Amino acid sequence: MPDAPVPDPTLDVPTGLPAPRRHLLTVVVEDYFQHSAFSNLIQPDRWRRFEARVGTNTRRALALLDEYDIKATFFTGGWIAEKMPDILAEVAGRGHEVASKGFYHRPLREMSHREFRDDLRRSRVAIERASGVRCWGHRVAQGTFTPEDLWALDVLAEEGFAYDSSFFPRLADIRKEPWRRYPHLHHHAGHDLWEVPLSSVGPAWMSIPAAGGNYFRQMPPGLMRMVVESWDRALDAPFNLYFHVWELDPEMPRIDAVNRLTRVRQYRNLDKMEGILRDYFARYRFGSIAAHLGLDPAAPAATRAAEDVLPAGARASKRRKASLPPSDEPPVPITIVIPLFNEEEALPYLRNTLDEAMLDFYRRYDVKFVFVDDGSTDSTWNVLRTMFGQRTNCAFVQQPKNSGVAAAILAGIRAATTEVVCSIDCDCTYDPRQLLEMIPMMTDGVDMVTASPYHPQGQVMNVPEWRLALSKGLSFLYRRLLHNHLATYTACFRVYRRSAVEQVEVTEGGYLGVVEMLARMDLAGSRIVEAPAVLEVRMMGQSKMKVVRTIRGHLGLLARMTATRFRGKVT
Repeated sequence: MPDAPVPDPTLDVPTGLPAPRRHLLTVVVEDYFQHSAFSNLIQPDRWRRFEARVGTNTRRALALLDEYDIKATFFTGGWIAEKMPDILAEVAGRGHEVASKGFYHRPLREMSHREFRDDLRRSRVAIERASGVRCWGHRVAQGTFTPEDLWALDVLAEEGFAYDSSFFPRLADIRKEPWRRYPHLHHHAGHDLWEVPLSSVGPAWMSIPAAGGNYFRQMPPGLMRMVVESWDRALDAPFNLYFHVWELDPEMPRIDAVNRLTRVRQYRNLDKMEGILRDYFARYRFGSIAAHLGLDPAAPAATRAAEDVLPAGARASKRRKASLPPSDEPPVPITIVIPLFNEEEALPYLRNTLDEAMLDFYRRYDVKFVFVDDGSTDSTWNVLRTMFGQRTNCAFVQQPKNSGVAAAILAGIRAATTEVVCSIDCDCTYDPRQLLEMIPMMTDGVDMVTASPYHPQGQVMNVPEWRLALSKGLSFLYRRLLHNHLATYTACFRVYRRSAVEQVEVTEGGYLGVVEMLARMDLAGSRIVEAPAVLEVRMMGQSKMKVVRTIRGHLGLLARMTATRFRGKVT
């Protein structure tokens, strides 16, 4: 392993630069929904549902670097390399270094040594296949290394990586080892690995992160400029600056299922980030980590076939998926009704979720869709027709005014041509694939199957406690009144027998009408069963439910349904 090269003092330096040398620039290639801020909400098996913007944003970053003739290190995940190899091919083709950020965004603390090694191998194969060049470096997928995580350096050295750039000194991390703040060699079993930490400032007993990205967006620009200037004047080591490609995208879709602090962290000053970076690019020279270490970023790839490095379980999974036999039974015709009101922002997520889910449906069902625009005042109708208008299995109903989700579902049911009709939420808080378990429950004598996250075998994920308390409390009251004793009465995610529900009339608007529909069918003698289901928090857009109005409405509905049951009339 070579020593870090000495900067060339003959390089031309723009006027005003204090030193003729290069600092390090690292760019994280990930999409907005893959960031660690959302890791508790969005698992990798949900990534396909979101609108992908990483390609556009990476090319935006490349164009910005071209303006300043900067070559950088681009850290990317193996998942992106497999799904969008053209992005990495373009990065490498423009002369930038391509390095690994793991395969999935799994925290190091959640992986064993073996799992970490498998993840490294799989990501490296995917990245080198996509880019065609050697993957020299690594940065941990989520968070940063702490002193307790440095065992991973031994694994990286054994796997032939030349450097790691995961350590980000914080507080007293380097109190006893202040040299860890700067690039240095790590020795292990005859292997050498460069550690290239992200930059921090302050005394060794109180390191403060200051390497770019969120720190540049949140802190006063003048203060951060002083930090970098001080580093540049006082230290020989290069400043290691980073940013994410999504930080150049102020128009990215907002994920609302997080707390206020996370929203600030993720979205504040995105519109200023390009200007901030331009200021640093004009003041200083930057280069890649590989160039700094004397490595060739264009060295040809040299890895084994991807199948050789996949964990045994992943290989078996691939074979199982490839060998699933087609169904011998003719597909059953069903209709899925999807009500929408001002859901323009959520439509890409809906489209991607449906496309993913239908791969499982088409083996058993002949699926048709009815989209009901319930009087939207934004561009929902136009975007809906653009996304789904060319699909032969899609029909569209446009309500002249907003009448509530229950009225929209009933309009869709009446427009359906099949006896089995499902309704799902457009925000996909229930995975549509759960219908595969619910539809077979529509046996003779059953008129409705409703999803039940409060069933003993159901599950609720990341939904606010107050929403759960409200819904469970209402279900408790309806259970005392109605004949069908269920754990959940408020779900829109259902399977209906069309002939049993198409004549039902509801008087309530909003989500209250969904319960009224069930209550009227119950009091008319319908048999209703529930299926255990998983309810997740809404990711895109805002819920339309008004809490106080909803509580008052349910109390009024309970009173009217009580009168219907015990006195035979509605009051």
